[in-house]
Amino acid sequence: MLWPDLFDALADGRDLTLTESHLAFTAVLAGDATPAQIGALLLGLQTNGISADELTGCVRALLDACEGFEVDADAIDTCGTGGSKQRREAAFNVSTLSAFAVAGAGGKVCKHGNRRASATSGSADLLEALGVVVELDGSGVAHCVDHAGVGFMLAPRFHPGMRHAGPVRRELGIRTVFNFAGPLANPAGVTRQVVGVADGSMAATVARVLLANGAERAMVVFGSDGLDELTLSGPSTVLEVRDGLVVEHSVDPESFGFKRRSHAPLGGDTNANVALAQSVLAGDKGEHRDIVVLNAAAGLVVAGLVDELGDGVKLAADAIDNGAAQDALDKLIAASNEAAAAIEAAE
Repeated sequence: MLWPDLFDALADGRDLTLTESHLAFTAVLAGDATPAQIGALLLGLQTNGISADELTGCVRALLDACEGFEVDADAIDTCGTGGSKQRREAAFNVSTLSAFAVAGAGGKVCKHGNRRASATSGSADLLEALGVVVELDGSGVAHCVDHAGVGFMLAPRFHPGMRHAGPVRRELGIRTVFNFAGPLANPAGVTRQVVGVADGSMAATVARVLLANGAERAMVVFGSDGLDELTLSGPSTVLEVRDGLVVEHSVDPESFGFKRRSHAPLGGDTNANVALAQSVLAGDKGEHRDIVVLNAAAGLVVAGLVDELGDGVKLAADAIDNGAAQDALDKLIAASNEAAAAIEAAE
């Protein structure tokens, strides 16, 4: 691969082929690209608009280079790509809490996430504050999925090659292909996902990548208010990946008995999200519970536990009300600490 050839293509406005993208990002993750080359690649892709082949190549390079492991074949991931204004100003960890409702309802969740970057609170920040050990290896995460129904993968732990791109990404200070590729590169190789995007123009691209990489069942969702989740303030668009097809439809929260809100439920820093998490899992009614239930319902659909979103809403609500979602968190806290102790004892 010759970098000048790739840069000529990008400068001419041509999309990279899947092979070109895969080779380029393989070099980046192996430490075989200079900061200037990494910056030019990321900026060129962002300027031209990221194609499905370019994103697929990046995701496959991440999966090739990651420290992979296996979990239950029906496990799902619930992960947003970030970028919404609400996340930057007062993030509420919807997908994280949704994972406990899914696990409480009988699903398996192997959640991929990170500490906060532009958001006020990241999934890892919240889980750690709740008592979960987040820096586990693959065997530790698998132990959590087996014993708690939910496990958490801290992205940098499983994607060490990303350290080569990190300084350049921070200096650029803009969203790049990695913001979309990361959530699609689950180290456990799950084939069932709910992926949120704040940029609706990327939804079809993300769906095509999921399809190309063998997703069995997935939903790409974006709210009409710019939230990278199913929202309560208006309709959300869903691109559903199933049976080798991508089907688009709309979700109106009022159709499932939810009150339409004027804006997405607000969160805040990690301490604020801890209080909100405890409230939601205790069964307190309100907009925070509602958005968690709605998004957990999507997770239950892709998990194959229900066929319709309405059935998922009822199942997720029941998991919260009967204490099963809280029990899933309690089991994750215990299982993650057990796994951490086992790792320490083996060293």
